[in-house]
Amino acid sequence: MKLFKDMKWWKKIFRPRQGWDIEEAGFEEDGWEKIENDRKEWNIHDREQRSEYIKDSMDRIREAQEELKNLNFEYGKVTSYLKDMEEIEALPEEERRELNASAEKIQELENRRGVYLEKKNRMSDEKYHQMERMEEEAEAGCKKLSETEDYQNLIRKDMARLDGEKHAYLYRKDELKGMIADAKGMAVICSAALVVCYVVLFTLRYALQMDTQLGFLLVTGLAALVIVIVFLKYTDSVKELKRVEKGINRIIMLHNRVKIRYVNNTNLLDYLYMKYQVKSAKEFQSLWEKYKVEKEERRRYREAELELDECQRELLNILKCYQVKDPAIWLHQTAALLDNKEMVEIRHGLIIRRQSLRKRIDYNREMIIEKTKGEMKELAHSYPQYADEISL
Repeated sequence: MKLFKDMKWWKKIFRPRQGWDIEEAGFEEDGWEKIENDRKEWNIHDREQRSEYIKDSMDRIREAQEELKNLNFEYGKVTSYLKDMEEIEALPEEERRELNASAEKIQELENRRGVYLEKKNRMSDEKYHQMERMEEEAEAGCKKLSETEDYQNLIRKDMARLDGEKHAYLYRKDELKGMIADAKGMAVICSAALVVCYVVLFTLRYALQMDTQLGFLLVTGLAALVIVIVFLKYTDSVKELKRVEKGINRIIMLHNRVKIRYVNNTNLLDYLYMKYQVKSAKEFQSLWEKYKVEKEERRRYREAELELDECQRELLNILKCYQVKDPAIWLHQTAALLDNKEMVEIRHGLIIRRQSLRKRIDYNREMIIEKTKGEMKELAHSYPQYADEISL
């Protein structure tokens, strides 16, 4: 067993398949186009092998004939195209000018159409049709939406101002209540102080036999003055408190009215946003402006399309008059009609294509069909007893 493994051919058999490729195996693409059909490998006297050989040969011929059919069709198209180019290049100067003028117009219209098609940020069809449905009321809708938003801002300012006034009035109300309480407290203190002073003065007069007449006058006058001041302060505070409370009630009523307007205007805004499918008047105005531009561009695009169709029909009629077999193909190659370099490049490409087709046609006809038929005839000649089976 060790001896077998040491043998090169045995190592090749048992060599791991990882990394195995065509290059390692020594396979090359040279000669892959040649058909191998060595009859020595076939036992013609064996019915099964003979049938398989004949079937394989017939299938090869049939496939090659089908391929030839397609290749000949394509070859005819390329040849016809080259002949059309020769016809066009051979046109008299006046007819060529007419052809070029038509081609220039088509190219200009295609460029105009291309500008629209390549434009970025175009409106989507959905948005365009949405604005198209609202076209008649769009101007009024923009204005109404803008006015409603402005009114909403005014309402908010009014509400903010009323809130400020209300807080100021409430603050003043608290101040006045404090002042009234203070005035009452001062009145109580003054009254108590007056009583105390009178008690002291009476004690000095009757117990100590002192003259307190002046003291009575001063205490009474001072008490009267303080009481008057406190009373005036109290009454002013009470009057102002009443005015402040009335002001607060008035602000509350105004605030409620503004709230009602705010709710109604907010509901109207929500409805308009839903109706026009926007989030703001600015967005709606922008959509409307874009729609007007888009509408004009689409109109010009449709006109260019109609004019392009007309010009293409005109070019087709001109080419048909000059016996061009496939005039439709030139509708998309007007640059070649106007630029000789472009025409040369197209002709060069067609010649290369035709050479490739010719090579493939010759290969299928000579290397497959004719060679296979020759082998079949030779086989029938070599084995006449099977000639009926082998006959094509």
